[in-house]
Amino acid sequence: MKSILISGITGFVGGNLKKYLKSDFKILGVSRASNFENDMLSYQDIQANEFNRSYAFIHLAGKAHDLKKTSADQEYFEVNTELTKVLFDKFLKSDCEVFIYMSSVKAAADKVEGILTEDVVSNPITAYGKSKLAAENYILSKETSNKRVYILRPCMIHGPNNKGNLNLLYNLVSKGIPYPLGSYANERSFVSIDNLCFIIRNLIENDSIASGIYNIADDETISTNGIIKLIGEIHNNGKVKILNIPKPLIKIVAKTGNFLPIYINEERLDKLTENYVVSNKKIKKVLSISELPRNLKVGLKKTIYSFKD
Repeated sequence: MKSILISGITGFVGGNLKKYLKSDFKILGVSRASNFENDMLSYQDIQANEFNRSYAFIHLAGKAHDLKKTSADQEYFEVNTELTKVLFDKFLKSDCEVFIYMSSVKAAADKVEGILTEDVVSNPITAYGKSKLAAENYILSKETSNKRVYILRPCMIHGPNNKGNLNLLYNLVSKGIPYPLGSYANERSFVSIDNLCFIIRNLIENDSIASGIYNIADDETISTNGIIKLIGEIHNNGKVKILNIPKPLIKIVAKTGNFLPIYINEERLDKLTENYVVSNKKIKKVLSISELPRNLKVGLKKTIYSFKD
């Protein structure tokens, strides 16, 4: 049975990926602290021999984008860039054959005009996106001819018990609070944790897939209003209140939210109302599939039911 090292294994993606792979692979986790009873190494403990015994290394650990803006820029670069450099260098010196780096679409663009593809010239604005791109550039600068190296750029990941804007929207609808941003029409890409795990498994097992950067997204898109209706369908038998408040008034309230602890601020307004459509054509082409296994709405319903339960 082949062994796989996974950093960030205690996180949302790591926990799901471990469950998905453990029947066919020996999984060793890498986290901030050692726990040898549970096959867990710290970043300091991990040595060349762990890489040498492993077929693949999946680097999920990272500092997520902080919407509250309480994190210093340097924190993103220390975790997302410098840690990645250290681990990638150890991988290169080892017999480990596959390296999968979990980057983000935000390494390419914070705003999307049209559809985001892998060919876009990367221009991140935030420290989070810049730190992810810096890690990508370091990986791409190294010679890896005898190994397979994949940089994955997932969009917003959804799945049971995942936190974030989906949970925020669920709490809003479940409390009977009207959704105030109905005047905004948008389309967004998401990716199901099930589809993400499916893709990672295929990249590990299929040695004919070329190294490179791959966007990761579900096949379909959905609007925020569509998500609200979906939540209402599950929680309130289709009863949901969507208000079409004029955009100028919403923007004034959002500016106030930059300084006061209210539901909306300018960054959250952007997150909830922007268009962010991501192409997954490249990854599906190399996997030789026409569609991913998990339908977007089925996956979102699975996530929403977990909030309800």
